[in-house]
Amino acid sequence: MWELISNISLVLAILTFGAFGALGLYQWIKRKDFAKIDYEIVWMLVPTVLMAATYLIFDHLIILSTRPNGSGEPSFPSTHVMVVATIFFVTTIILPHYIKNRTTRIVLEVLMVIAISLTCTGRILSDMHSLGDVIGGLVFAFIFSEIYYQIIKRSKKNAKRLHKNNKQ
Repeated sequence: MWELISNISLVLAILTFGAFGALGLYQWIKRKDFAKIDYEIVWMLVPTVLMAATYLIFDHLIILSTRPNGSGEPSFPSTHVMVVATIFFVTTIILPHYIKNRTTRIVLEVLMVIAISLTCTGRILSDMHSLGDVIGGLVFAFIFSEIYYQIIKRSKKNAKRLHKNNKQ
């Protein structure tokens, strides 16, 4: 049951990410210029590439631990936790840009925290990961989302500066 719950959280996170991807594709088609896609969406590629690279490194090159269930598969960091937490952390960063209603944002943020918590709990209770694997997934998610946040913050400053210069 816990593995199913963590898999559902993963699917919800991927669907959330896919919705932003679809929005970016829609903007690209409608605006007929890749440069006119919201920078918040374009920069989501950075944590995505970082997640993929981390997965490849720790699943194929540097195997630090194996699953507690005895399968022998690599387990650090928990990919489920890393992906779910990264996508939902990044989503909370850009949510105010797309959802103006504060109550709706808070409800969505609470649901994302619940999904992350269930994923962490589910991976441990299903005997797929140890606590260290889950913490590793959360640490990587925090690092990737912080990198994203810093990029967005700088992009926002640059966009304001360009807008100000274009008005003059």
